Amino acid sequence: MSALMALLRRELRVALRAGGGALIGVLFFLTVVVLMPFAIGPDLPLLNRLGPAVLWLGALLASLLTLERLFTADQNDGSLDLLVMSRTSLELSCAAKAVAHWIASGLPLIVATPVLGLLLNLEPRATLAVALTLLAGTPALTFTGMIGAALAVTLRRGGLLLAVLVLPLSIPVLIFGVAAADAAIRGDSFLNAPFSILCALSLASLVIGPFAAAASLRQGLD
Repeated sequence: MSALMALLRRELRVALRAGGGALIGVLFFLTVVVLMPFAIGPDLPLLNRLGPAVLWLGALLASLLTLERLFTADQNDGSLDLLVMSRTSLELSCAAKAVAHWIASGLPLIVATPVLGLLLNLEPRATLAVALTLLAGTPALTFTGMIGAALAVTLRRGGLLLAVLVLPLSIPVLIFGVAAADAAIRGDSFLNAPFSILCALSLASLVIGPFAAAASLRQGLD
């Protein structure tokens, strides 16, 4: 357990040292939310209905924006090869990287959601519901995105490949995240079917993501 915590602390320092990851994600999130009312127009009821979907879409795009940095620092300083050859399980290292990346880049998006929800004419209860669904669903975005990041880091111009790989995997998370938020806003029990499926998607990604990312790294660096 102590070795796992030490690994997580190291990866968290690397994620924070990568430079501006959290700030870039939040600023992009803010940009999406601010521009959406200009596109929709001054229809406040429509803006209120679309608010949860706009917040989820902004969080998805902001997460995708920072995923390319997941293995970039290790690739640039040569430590990626050391991770593959280390005695520490590569799957465990990938899991620690994903958790650190989520803390550094995903958690600030959740914290910013209640404030940005005000720009979409959402009530505090509605913004809280969206924030809770993001808390349950953004780990799935990170762990599935880690697979694409592992495939892209060993390729030239892998950023485009990352978007092509990750977006289809993220669509189910987006669908059930918005559905869970809408159900909670309507007054249904928060433990509704979409929210349960969203949690199941996150748990599945927590299990599958590290193994798939580790296999991609081994294959790409051979």
